[in-house]
Amino acid sequence: MELGLKRDEVRLVDYTPKWKDEFQNVKKEIIESLHLKEEQVEHIGSTSIHNMPAKPIIDIVVGVDDLAGVDDDVITGLKCIGFLRLRVERPNEIVFARFKDDTYMEKTHYIHLTDYQGELWHNLLFFRNFLNENELARLEYRQLKEAYVSQFSTGIKQYTDYKEKFVRDICAKGKR
Repeated sequence: MELGLKRDEVRLVDYTPKWKDEFQNVKKEIIESLHLKEEQVEHIGSTSIHNMPAKPIIDIVVGVDDLAGVDDDVITGLKCIGFLRLRVERPNEIVFARFKDDTYMEKTHYIHLTDYQGELWHNLLFFRNFLNENELARLEYRQLKEAYVSQFSTGIKQYTDYKEKFVRDICAKGKR
């Protein structure tokens, strides 16, 4: 299993159950480093969705008690296991990445740090669970992703924007 995407690269690879194994290994590192409970670290993104082609990056959501109160201990703890804070600015989220090597050219893992049991936490898990449980939605999402990648091999922001309405519509189902 080869993980990693260069900056702004958009590429999908076939699903492999090895992604779940990799997640479990990294989850142990995170729990030990930050002294969290098992349920505070979850596998998200397309690598967590059965039979879904995905960008070869493992996405992980880590729930903390108070995102606004995150201190240097958390940042240092994640740095000790190879995760660096990114300059990405998103509401209710701090993003970290692990890189393939010291050139910092290819990201292999993302951590999305957010409030445990907060709205973003629930949306991320609802989306994953909904797609794992609904074959038609999974197929539609797969086709959407493949349509973009068949036309473009760069433009990660555009790729995310391309999928946004679908993701929002699925998450809205969780709020009913």
